[in-house]
Amino acid sequence: MERWIYYAFLSMFFAGFTSVIAKQGLSGISAELGLTVRTLFVCVFVLVFAALAVTPAEFKSLQKINYIWLALSGITTALSWIFYYKALKVGDVATVALIDKGSVLIAMLLAWWLLKEVITLRMILGAAFIVMGLFIIAKK
Repeated sequence: MERWIYYAFLSMFFAGFTSVIAKQGLSGISAELGLTVRTLFVCVFVLVFAALAVTPAEFKSLQKINYIWLALSGITTALSWIFYYKALKVGDVATVALIDKGSVLIAMLLAWWLLKEVITLRMILGAAFIVMGLFIIAKK
């Protein structure tokens, strides 16, 4: 298996923990305060990680287009987190997490449209199962 697949599975593993741990952390506080505290920890952790993993010379390779796309990614991440925490505060972790993972459908369509990535029959079938799962779990 290629290395990026291992990284993707590790991401999935930690993301699963994140939702449950966050729900515990929201006990007795607002979703907004919980998100703020969590984001401060993320910021510190990522800065330490960057100090260890990114060489100073690498920063020189940043171009205006990198800043634009990464800023847009940061904005959409922040919006996603804001609404995720609002949903997590009052909803079931499994349901909120599953609906959130429906973002793969948005990512697939945007990757096809903007990056010209190919959508295969296998991906369409997988997306259809995701949509069915979203309707089954989200229906109460």
